[in-house]
Amino acid sequence: MIDVSLQLSVSDKRRRFDLDIAFATDAPFVALYGPSGAGKSLTLQAMAGLLPVRAGHVKLNGRALLDTAANIDLPPEARRVGYLFQHYALFPHLSVRDNVAFGLTSWRKRLKADDATRVDELIESFGLTAMARSRPATLSGGQQQRVALARALACNPQVLLLDEPFAALHTTLRRQLRAELRDLRQRLGIPAVIVSHDPEDVIALADEVFLLDGGGVQSSLKADDPGLRAALEAAP
Repeated sequence: MIDVSLQLSVSDKRRRFDLDIAFATDAPFVALYGPSGAGKSLTLQAMAGLLPVRAGHVKLNGRALLDTAANIDLPPEARRVGYLFQHYALFPHLSVRDNVAFGLTSWRKRLKADDATRVDELIESFGLTAMARSRPATLSGGQQQRVALARALACNPQVLLLDEPFAALHTTLRRQLRAELRDLRQRLGIPAVIVSHDPEDVIALADEVFLLDGGGVQSSLKADDPGLRAALEAAP
């Protein structure tokens, strides 16, 4: 089960945004759907431990990653969260293999033997072996996404967070990678949370959808709800 309740604020000199969101679900693939500025990406960042939270909790199958009432706030590296950033955030100066391995190493230590084996297995499973020494700039958009997914999975995560993973891809490739992502999640057997404002992403992937606007959940729908498409198209 994914159980999330978060209260936080972000601001600059001109504006302030308050996130006050709560949802709990046993659905294996969850979508956070809504317009830009609704708080979708902030929710993922807070779940991953990348933002300070004023109050709330994040629990995965009963394991608390964050619980402000109990003074629990695990650092990002201890949360076992796989995170796919919207624009992949690959390091341009690193090879495909080093990008996948990033996070399993430090500047003082070499990759452990078990970790090196896992990295090589991920590279092979994503069809990246031939380009393992290549830099991200030489790869197609689909190949870059596969590198970013392999990197997100290298830490053997308990949940996969996906922030607009298809935003930079053309329509045909989006359809192909949606199918690959759905199959991947099923093979891994871990829950996934996807952020999107594209109804087709949600309909193709999600088992449950939470509609966000103004920093909170407005409503939720199951994948088999006959009014799902209409609700998505009518959302802000």
